[in-house]
Amino acid sequence: MCNEGAKQIRADGHSIPALLEAILTLMPLDTYCWSPASVMDITDTDRCKGLPEPPLWPEYKRLMKEAEKRDIPLQTMERFDFYGRARKAFAIVQTGETALYGNIILKMGVIAEPTTVQTVPPQAATTEKS
Repeated sequence: MCNEGAKQIRADGHSIPALLEAILTLMPLDTYCWSPASVMDITDTDRCKGLPEPPLWPEYKRLMKEAEKRDIPLQTMERFDFYGRARKAFAIVQTGETALYGNIILKMGVIAEPTTVQTVPPQAATTEKS
């Protein structure tokens, strides 16, 4: 997947939920699109076999809601569309996750400046009489 310029980050032995929780403390998700998180949709073959919704998906939604303080829907993408989008990623994190359909693509938002409270010294707040 990384042959087209994406940075590859190895995180062997770590689960996706643990890494997602950590990433979301540093990286805000995009607020200008309806879903800044995409997962690969279950293939028709796996659906016909009776494969249920992957158990990681509700965990992803919970972690994103906690971090973003808003509901984040997961966009499902057809398998090859997902691969195509992954090829255009800035970075790919390779984990030790073994769950089926655990891959997730995140769209980064703007990192806001920390809000600062300006205090005006009392003498600067008064006006002089002419």
